[in-house]
Amino acid sequence: MNGWRTRYLTGMVVDATGAGMYLPLSLLYFHHVTGLPIERVGVLMTAGALFALVGNPIAGVLVDRFGARAVVVGGYLLRAFGFGLYPFVDSALGMFLAVALVAVGDGSFSPSIQSLVADIARGAERDKLLAAQRSLRNAGLGAGGLVAAGALTLGSDTAYQAIVLGTGLAFVLAAVIVGSIRYRPAAPRVRTPARGGYRTVLANRPFMILTALNVPVAFGYMVLAVALPVYITTQLGAPTSLVGTLYAVNTIGIALLQIPVTRYLVRYQRTRTTAAGAVVIGVSFVVFAALGVVSSSTAVLLVGAFVATALFTLGELMHGATASALVSSAAPAETRGRHLSVYQFSWAIPTALAPAVLTWLMTFSATGMWLVLAAGVTASALALVRLEPRLPQEAVRIAVPVPQPA
Repeated sequence: MNGWRTRYLTGMVVDATGAGMYLPLSLLYFHHVTGLPIERVGVLMTAGALFALVGNPIAGVLVDRFGARAVVVGGYLLRAFGFGLYPFVDSALGMFLAVALVAVGDGSFSPSIQSLVADIARGAERDKLLAAQRSLRNAGLGAGGLVAAGALTLGSDTAYQAIVLGTGLAFVLAAVIVGSIRYRPAAPRVRTPARGGYRTVLANRPFMILTALNVPVAFGYMVLAVALPVYITTQLGAPTSLVGTLYAVNTIGIALLQIPVTRYLVRYQRTRTTAAGAVVIGVSFVVFAALGVVSSSTAVLLVGAFVATALFTLGELMHGATASALVSSAAPAETRGRHLSVYQFSWAIPTALAPAVLTWLMTFSATGMWLVLAAGVTASALALVRLEPRLPQEAVRIAVPVPQPA
């Protein structure tokens, strides 16, 4: 493995492990250290997290001006500084400011890291690198979660603070590792006049359509975290333990299979693979819907739930890394940061709205929710295939990989 690739993937694992340590106790931490009611902590964290939407467009401009690597490193250091403030939080205002600071760094990550991947890899190598990143980040999140689980059994202030400071140190280490990468950009970066701003992106109609088509799929991605637990336990009457098992099937499947699946798929056009993945996700939703209307047999429920989850995981394996490579390749090199920043809103907005939208749909009709989601991702897939001729051909068809980094 090339030295730059090893360093990059090591940075991703360190980053994800740190994040995985903190995610399971985000609400509990501030409830523990401030004594605020858990529901108030939740409201404050949501309000602070909205600042990620601010970090996203700022990152796009900075990437185009200073380069992706600088913004990735800066975002890591900003989050590390924010986590360094957490032990000093003793009020609602202090908590809001610390969370908002970390959220700005979080918002900068997606557009800057995708731009960095586009800088250091091209063609099939780009798809494979994104696949390896996705697989290893899943593994890192899982490892971090295990560390957090072990520390939480202690239940002491020292354990809580150690996890928070460990997360901050992980971001510092990730910044050092990524900052050490030396490479020759796969495409020359050209500074564009500031007066163009985001109007340049909005004028790129094929890219804006590509962005809009991701919205139904992004809602679909949220079902495992938002809709499935409620559906499985309240609508189907299954035990809560099944939710954790299905989630494990998905995360372990991604960690183990993303790299080999992507290596196989690079022979096909990215648009077709992305669309096929969305269709498979839609089929999984139809199976989930069917579970609510077919036999209530426990055996049928268990088999159906595992089949649906396996199909969802397969669709995610086909769609995830390939869609990221398609989008980063469709963005013009000179304004890639801003383009990817705009695209990221197609993930950020559904992520913010999914709890309210999906629970409302489920309240109206659980079966209807799955069918609406299935129709949305299928329509997105069909529209993507129709959009294919209007996208840059180097984004659609994967070129023979040419090693670029030193």
